[in-house]
Formats: sequence, C-alpha cells, structure tokens
Amino acid sequence: MLKHTQAEQPVPSQPVVSTGSVIGQVSSVLAVIVLLILGCGWLAKRLGFAPKTVTGQALKVSATVQVGQRERVVIVDTADARLVLGVTAQQITHLHSLPPLPPEERANHSAAPQDFRQLFQNLVKRPGKPQ
Repeated sequence: MLKHTQAEQPVPSQPVVSTGSVIGQVSSVLAVIVLLILGCGWLAKRLGFAPKTVTGQALKVSATVQVGQRERVVIVDTADARLVLGVTAQQITHLHSLPPLPPEERANHSAAPQDFRQLFQNLVKRPGKPQ
C-alpha cells in the first residue's frame, strides 16, 4: 500500500520558461527602449526641438541666402569684423571679411522686432503675387 500512495503523487513539472530566455527577453526589451530614447533625442535635435546651446552674443548671423539645395551664404557679425561664409553640409568656407558695423547701425539692427501682423504678412507674401 505504501508503494501505491507514492505512485499517485504528482511529479512536479519543469518550469515552462527557462532562465536564459527570460534574461534574453528582458535585455532585448531594454536595448529597444534605450535605442528608442536615443532615436527620439536625435530626432528632436534634428528637427530643432532641442534648445540651442549658444551662451553668448559673440556671434550673430545677420543675413543668410540660400544658394543651392544645401548650400548657403551667411554673414556673421563678430566683435571686430563681419565674416561672409559659404556653408554646405560638409564644410564652412571663409569667403570674405567685411569691416564691423558702426555702433549706430548695430543699434538699428537690434531695434524692436516687427509685430505679429507684419511678420505674418511677410511669411504669406509670395513673389510675383500682388497684395
């Protein structure tokens, strides 16, 4: 009778999921989350949502002209000169140096900004279209 009671007891079953597969799943999900965070940060920086890290007013872009699809000419004001720079996706080339702006012209450039109505009209205005 003793042998009969031992045969009726259920044998404990093996775990369905092994420890190695759980660690693999957790680490892969963690890697995906880290990559997602890095991707969102890159996208925010690329689209301009991230704040720019300019601390001082040592450089100021006073004018820019689009020359090609990814090329532009930029005038940068510094403390002692104005630089005309050619900017591409790969490099920045010094094209010309101009004398610095006189103080009275600097005051005119930093005058009060246009109101919203004027800015909106400038944005909506299309070349060749009468107002």
